[in-house]
Amino acid sequence: MRRLLLLAAVLGTTAGCAPGSVDDDAGYVPAPLDYPPARRSGQVDDYFGTTVADPYRWMENLDAADVQEWVTAQNELSRPWLESIPVRERIIERGKKLWNYERYTPPIQRGERYFFERNDGLQDQNVLYVTDDLDRPPSVVIDPNRLSDDGTVSLSGYSVSPDGRFVAWSVSDGGTDWDEWRIRRVDRGEDLPEVLRYTKFTGAAWLPDSSGFFYSRYPVDADGNGDDSRQVQVFFHQLGSPQSEDALVYEVTDHPTRNPYAQVTDDGRFLLIRIFDGYDANAIYIRELTDGEADILPLFDAWDGRYTYLGNDGPRFFLLTDADAPRGRIIAVDVRAADPANWQNLVPEGPFAIESAERVGNRLIVEYLEDAASVVRTFDLNGVEQGPVELPGLGTVSGFDGGPEHSQTFYRYTSYTSPDAIFRYDLATGQSDLFRQASTDLDTAALTTERVFYESKDGTRVPMIIVRPGNAPRDGRNPTLLYGYGGFNASQTPRYQNRFALWLDLGGTLAVANLRGGGEYGARWHEAGTKLNKQNVFDDFVAAADYLIAEGYTSTPKLGINGRSNGGLLVGAVMTQHPNLFGAAIPVVGVLDMLRYHTPSANARQWSSDYGLSENEAEFAALKAYSPVHNIRPGTCYPATLIVTADRDDRVVPWHSFKFGAALQAAQGCPRPVLVRVETRAGHGAGKPVWMQIEDMADRYAFLYRELGM
Repeated sequence: MRRLLLLAAVLGTTAGCAPGSVDDDAGYVPAPLDYPPARRSGQVDDYFGTTVADPYRWMENLDAADVQEWVTAQNELSRPWLESIPVRERIIERGKKLWNYERYTPPIQRGERYFFERNDGLQDQNVLYVTDDLDRPPSVVIDPNRLSDDGTVSLSGYSVSPDGRFVAWSVSDGGTDWDEWRIRRVDRGEDLPEVLRYTKFTGAAWLPDSSGFFYSRYPVDADGNGDDSRQVQVFFHQLGSPQSEDALVYEVTDHPTRNPYAQVTDDGRFLLIRIFDGYDANAIYIRELTDGEADILPLFDAWDGRYTYLGNDGPRFFLLTDADAPRGRIIAVDVRAADPANWQNLVPEGPFAIESAERVGNRLIVEYLEDAASVVRTFDLNGVEQGPVELPGLGTVSGFDGGPEHSQTFYRYTSYTSPDAIFRYDLATGQSDLFRQASTDLDTAALTTERVFYESKDGTRVPMIIVRPGNAPRDGRNPTLLYGYGGFNASQTPRYQNRFALWLDLGGTLAVANLRGGGEYGARWHEAGTKLNKQNVFDDFVAAADYLIAEGYTSTPKLGINGRSNGGLLVGAVMTQHPNLFGAAIPVVGVLDMLRYHTPSANARQWSSDYGLSENEAEFAALKAYSPVHNIRPGTCYPATLIVTADRDDRVVPWHSFKFGAALQAAQGCPRPVLVRVETRAGHGAGKPVWMQIEDMADRYAFLYRELGM
């Protein structure tokens, strides 16, 4: 009976949010779908005496014919269903207008040249430009739009040499995390002959004379491919030489999961080796480059927190750390006497978390998060505060690139309703001048932004930002999208995103909750949402939904939830724990099988710093309690669900979504649809061309338009 009442509420509530003047889908009634069959195997695993069925284990073999046939059948169901929604084409056209505006990244200075990215509006990929005078027209350095006909080859990274003569640049084909590096001469627009392969997530750490750089790459397997089941190693590449001649510089031999990455100090005197092993702590090793015989020695090796190099004056290093300071502090360390007793506390821990910091010229520029929004303060190199960087409002800043020789820097300011504004900041005067301002077709004057606080299940105070039409009454009838992440110390701060702008343009309300597991309040906030505490994240999100409903912003039939990656796990967990709370759910590239996310076919063991491992008894119990794939109950009426993944996602492998989709379709106890949408020639999300982004958003919002009764 409750299900029938909910469906009646959906059909009986028609808030005016369509992008046209006609309710195109007024006659829609959910009907049972004929889902593609998914065979169930008898696979059963034993965890500490507890047996756990895994009937869809066969889906982990992504290249198998039966898996490919199932994926094809799912797309043959979901794509026509989504394309049949009358409003979808109008959402695509509106999306093209909202995406079609000029946008820039903050310029970075190398030598006498400035480099920045620009997109003229609907270009599938940003273009990298260079100029020696920011008041004159720039020249193209790299245009990835010319690398493929469909825009799916992207510029995945670049690093400019200290003198601005060379750019080491990498490309990703079809969204994969694997990339290939080339080196371009800026003045000629030509690449050197070498190509560097077998890399993911690495930068290029240049020597000061621009003769070469350090980078990290994976070992090569028997088939000639990079083997990311093993640890990366640091190599040095000399310009003009083949990769086969690159010299091995450093590898970790005493620990199976620690990965080294290189960084060169601003003055070129020291090589730093940053050792990554999860999101709670890291190590830094050091070598003096001026001494060709010098060993690589530990600088920070206690694994007691996170350490980030900001800059140095000779042997005096400036670092951001949360060791003995959960909200962060900045220390000065003489690397010749690096014992903690000798550390100088330059910027002590304060009431708000330090999100990031940079050293530019004679200043330390420190970005704090004050209840999940940016506040910026500056200090001299002795820790004496020099004043704030004035910001336009409740938003997010990023940028502030520079070195000790610079007297100016550039930063970006944005909010949920303010597209990117690029400012030039003068270190001597402390003044910011507007350099570039993006302008979009979103009617921001019609929107209201509120920051609210609510109590989670255990009484924890959690912030949330709500953006809604200014004239929308709080009568429970507003279609609302609740978004969250809650993991890996990643803070969800106000920033303009085209996908959210499109939802707001359709008349929807947007709510973004700042859940535990993120970094909004520092290390303890992060830790409170990890491992045995992971349920706190889901409780925070459910409490956000309860708040929105209790305060009249929306109601269950009008409430959709969305998250991607770790946020996809969030959506999967809360919709299986509270299936009657939400009208629709869209988990995107989600981590959904928590007992096997770390196995070789998924290759994500380093996420265990947040999740824990099913190999440990206590952590197994916690993981099984919320793992979305393992908590689907047959006959339950789940929210209308659109599961989104991509065939080339090698970060969160798509079999997570396949297993979840197959299990949810088999269990669904009411006519609400459960669709699986598998994007081709796409990965985890980075580098996705604009046309694909617009179509992806059109599918999601057409789905919500129909299922929330808009």
